[in-house]
Amino acid sequence: MCGIFGSVGFTPDPQRIDIVAHRGPDSRGWETYASPKGPVALGHRRLAIIDVSDAGLQPMCDTSQRYWLAFNGEIYNYIELREEMRAKGEVFVSESDSEVLLRAYMLWGEDALPRLRGMFAFLIWDDRDKKLVAARDRYGIKPLYLVTTPRGIAFASEIKQLLGLPGVSGRMNVACVHDFLASGISDHTSQTMFEGVMQLRGGESVSVDASGSGALASEIRRWHPVGAGELAVSEQEAAGRFRELLTESVRLHLRSDVPVGSCLSGGLDSSAIVCLMSEMMGSSTGGSRVNTVSACYSEKSVDEKPFMEAVVAHAQTDPHYIFPRAEDVFQRASDITWHQDEPFGSTSIFAQWCVFEEARRVGVKVMLDGQGADEQLAGYHLSFSFHLADLIRRMRLAEAIHAMRERERWHGLPIGQQLKVALTRLLPSGIANRLRGHHRALTQHGWLRGGLLSGQEARSTAFERAGSELGLPPVEDLRSLCMNLTFGSNLSMLLHWEDRNSMAHGIEARVPFLDHPLVEFSLALGNDHKIVGADTKRVLRRAMEQVLPPAVLGRRDKLGFATPEQIWFRGPLKQLMREGVEATLRRYPDLFNAEGTRALADDMLEGRRSADFVLWRIVNLGIWGERFQIGA
Repeated sequence: MCGIFGSVGFTPDPQRIDIVAHRGPDSRGWETYASPKGPVALGHRRLAIIDVSDAGLQPMCDTSQRYWLAFNGEIYNYIELREEMRAKGEVFVSESDSEVLLRAYMLWGEDALPRLRGMFAFLIWDDRDKKLVAARDRYGIKPLYLVTTPRGIAFASEIKQLLGLPGVSGRMNVACVHDFLASGISDHTSQTMFEGVMQLRGGESVSVDASGSGALASEIRRWHPVGAGELAVSEQEAAGRFRELLTESVRLHLRSDVPVGSCLSGGLDSSAIVCLMSEMMGSSTGGSRVNTVSACYSEKSVDEKPFMEAVVAHAQTDPHYIFPRAEDVFQRASDITWHQDEPFGSTSIFAQWCVFEEARRVGVKVMLDGQGADEQLAGYHLSFSFHLADLIRRMRLAEAIHAMRERERWHGLPIGQQLKVALTRLLPSGIANRLRGHHRALTQHGWLRGGLLSGQEARSTAFERAGSELGLPPVEDLRSLCMNLTFGSNLSMLLHWEDRNSMAHGIEARVPFLDHPLVEFSLALGNDHKIVGADTKRVLRRAMEQVLPPAVLGRRDKLGFATPEQIWFRGPLKQLMREGVEATLRRYPDLFNAEGTRALADDMLEGRRSADFVLWRIVNLGIWGERFQIGA
């Protein structure tokens, strides 16, 4: 895991790679080249994970010094690819996956991309043909941003590396800020919250021709198609194949020359990874124990420690528990926001920061995590309404009634309430949004109807735009919902937060649920492998029946790495939250309806309505504006 920078046309500035020294504390590389379009620069900060010797230093070149690589990520099948290329006569001088990637590109060009199993963002400079190629992995696990100005083009691992380049305004993208405030969604399009700063989406690449007088950058190419096949298999067959694919993915993700551990939340996803890791590392037979790091709370409503302890006992891990404190939220908020580059949606990101901070303290350099399972397997509770609507649409009414009864028994949700939400899913989106109160938070007190944000409500929702930019189908059932969450909206945002929090502490975060053979299998499964009755992620539960402890396997609640925000905001952080709202309003007087924003905050802080994520988003927007000096 590393930080990279590359530019064509701009004056080479080594500070652009030094800004992200936290991403690569082990070494630094910087090279410059000449081209007809102006100077070219490649920079690299290294976090050494595989082949930690100097043979893995970057920018890495081939023996002819024609091709130069700056690479962030891991190629998990590098051993298999290396053997395949050796059979073709290729000779390797290191044990690194970086050299495998470089030689794969030399041998196959951009056709090498579909052969890669891993997470990556890389730049390859062809010094003979004066061409720069940039690419990002299938699901956008590793970041890659770019700016294009009359002066040139630049790529970077983090947005802050691009700020201050000639032609980059440093102002906010009001449309993206509105989406964040109104829907809590970010990273859902190619735009960012910084005006003019773009990102390659997952599965995209672009070429920069610096050889002559033509256009500098090519059209962005989608090398990994967005879609899913269709499988018709029995529940037993699906569970067996899912376990095989997840087991293989965890095995590949354990490849490392430094210590490996895991985040453990106590939910199905992280627990499955920890238990499989324990089997492979031989914890029960005298082998290495898995180091697990978990965030716990004294507030029982969000504390998952009993489930964590069940996994620790079952998998015989070496556990590390941390207790994020309310009084640290604002002390850390500015630094976390700087590392995140953009505002973040809740204090759960602070808790995640604390987990990686502890991982560094105990000496673990690679952490496996459970991101991605909920998106491809319909693990969120919002999935139920789409599932019920689809059952009603297909007249499978007995199944719909059974599912509603189970949810009422397990979650206390009245059948009438469930049915109302499900029926609105059958209506056109505009009508459904109004009936579901989609805009209630937006219209209450008119807090978003002020100045620069006025008129943004008339657009389609952020979720709808996320899917339409990629040509995804409208969300009508679990299949289309999972595709939209995986490719369009939710997953990319969670991966952004995890990448920045882990890299801030020099930790490589790995996500085995996003090995592409597993994702493609999961998305192709029928809806009945995802929700049965009120049972979510059915295929994962069946696949892990002999792996997980019963207490975790039978969980039906979903906390989602929560923090006790309601208690914190109305208790020890109440005054700080009020001050934070006022600070945001002072910084952006033309952005909000100030009176409505204060009224909304009062309702939340005084208990007249839920103190949801909206309040933190308002406060954190001001922290972001202050730290980066962002104008509206």
